[in-house]
Amino acid sequence: MSQRREMEEFLRQVEGFVEEMKRSMGLPLVFDQKTGAALWFDQRELRLRFTISVEKIRKFFEALSEGKILATRCKETGTIYFPPQVDCPEAPGSEVEWVELPREGRLLTFTVINVKPFSFSHYEDYVVGVGRLENGVNVLAWVRGDPRKLKRGMKVRLEVVRREPEGYLTYEWVPTGEGES
Repeated sequence: MSQRREMEEFLRQVEGFVEEMKRSMGLPLVFDQKTGAALWFDQRELRLRFTISVEKIRKFFEALSEGKILATRCKETGTIYFPPQVDCPEAPGSEVEWVELPREGRLLTFTVINVKPFSFSHYEDYVVGVGRLENGVNVLAWVRGDPRKLKRGMKVRLEVVRREPEGYLTYEWVPTGEGES
């Protein structure tokens, strides 16, 4: 059974329990299995699809299709922003310029995601980590590979990848070797 089907079955069971609670207490409460804390169960389904303008940072997305990862740098302060932004909070009104990020870095921290948001439930467990690039910029991204082999401080490389099944380009950390910093 797929994780999505398991989640749907679990939600059906919870909804049945909630219906019993509403009949007996008049409230849609469930209780956390670990702590016993009362949780409000809202039965309204939230499904989001949205379109959002990325025109001001369009160059970032175009660069991904060329295998590049861009950031912006404030021309006045020299601060590098990633993800890119077009306004520098330290120098309002200043201009930013596009810079390509170095790819080599070290893994600062990571976590395995096994309790996923519903919209990511079709993925096997995955790893998200923060790596620091050679220029000092920290990047949050998925980390490829066996989580049991990952170590803080290990060398990683930021790579452009196509995320399936959605088929869009993004970036992720790829371990390149062991080694503590």
